[in-house]
Amino acid sequence: MQTGLDRLLRDPGRWLDGGRVGLVANPTTVDRELTHAVDLLHREPSVDLRLLFGPEHGIRGDAQYMVDVGDGIDPGTGLPEVSLYGATFDSLSPTAEHLEKIDVLLFDIQDVGARYYTYAATMALCMRAAAREKVKVVVLDRPNPIGGTQIEGGGLQPGLENFCGLYPVPQRHGMTVGELARLYNDGFAIGCDLEVVACEGWSREQYYDATDLPWVMPSPNMPTLDTAIVYPGMCLLEGTNLSEGRGTTRPFELFGAPFVTPADLVEALRSLNLDGVRFRACAFEPTFDKFRGERCGGVQIHVTDRTRFDSYRTGLAVLHTVHRLWPQHFAWRTEPYEYRDDVPAIDLLTGTPEVRTAIDDGAEFASVAALAKTGTEAFDAHRPAALLY
Repeated sequence: MQTGLDRLLRDPGRWLDGGRVGLVANPTTVDRELTHAVDLLHREPSVDLRLLFGPEHGIRGDAQYMVDVGDGIDPGTGLPEVSLYGATFDSLSPTAEHLEKIDVLLFDIQDVGARYYTYAATMALCMRAAAREKVKVVVLDRPNPIGGTQIEGGGLQPGLENFCGLYPVPQRHGMTVGELARLYNDGFAIGCDLEVVACEGWSREQYYDATDLPWVMPSPNMPTLDTAIVYPGMCLLEGTNLSEGRGTTRPFELFGAPFVTPADLVEALRSLNLDGVRFRACAFEPTFDKFRGERCGGVQIHVTDRTRFDSYRTGLAVLHTVHRLWPQHFAWRTEPYEYRDDVPAIDLLTGTPEVRTAIDDGAEFASVAALAKTGTEAFDAHRPAALLY
């Protein structure tokens, strides 16, 4: 299998035209030998690499989530590093001054197939800035690690746009980052000068472990492919006072809180007859983030059939069930989230306030799950033309 980076390195001039290059990168920006693209491109005589741009977690991936990343100098090459993750929303985009120094903006980061994952938003904001400044964007594609056929979730109501959801794309979208770039550019009218260097040898039904590529953690709390499989649903817990397992060795697979009785939660979740998944009662003690140092009653998700498992439906089931069992303890997150302080975090994640209000009002789970699948009309209309595989 060949990634977009592999193909670019075979013939850089085909896509870069000898121009000055900026690279948006993180730890996943490597070839199959695990050599970073910064080093590969820096030593390639035909590539004029001028600037490096780092998304959330940084180019080397050493910052936790929602932690500001500063500018710096790459220690290996001496190239300037520009942070695209700071304290304000404006800090998420390259400036006109940055883009004046380059002719081509390369984007090469492994996505995980979920709307919330901020790298695709970074790409979209780079594309918007490049469109204004007439800079070419080249996206080096990589596989969607959780496959390209299963779609879960709903859209995004106008007014709820945020850094974990800029466009009405479902929570599990079944697209590669290159396909998302095409969708954003044409379907959602960014209109930059875009070229996608597609992968060779990847097919839509393949998960990452069906490729011969090494897994590099895309972020500190995405340690394995198993994490990515449950993430499109279990990330919803970030909008609550439940621990999503940060500070454990199995983030997003483990979840709970000090007020949870594990056996009761497992019994209630099993009664929903969710496909492709089993639940195991357990306890854990996070080393950081929510409930640091406290014993949490919890549950571990065990996916038994990827093709039948619906992560988003499972995440909604967790919210609905915990709210029903422990209404006096369960709470929605009220702190600012992804550069928005005017809307509950859960509404930003689900894309609609209706899910939250239905759960609060005691609606049946089937009704909540149905509400969460609405609003995909624009996505459904434009996705087919954006697909590459």
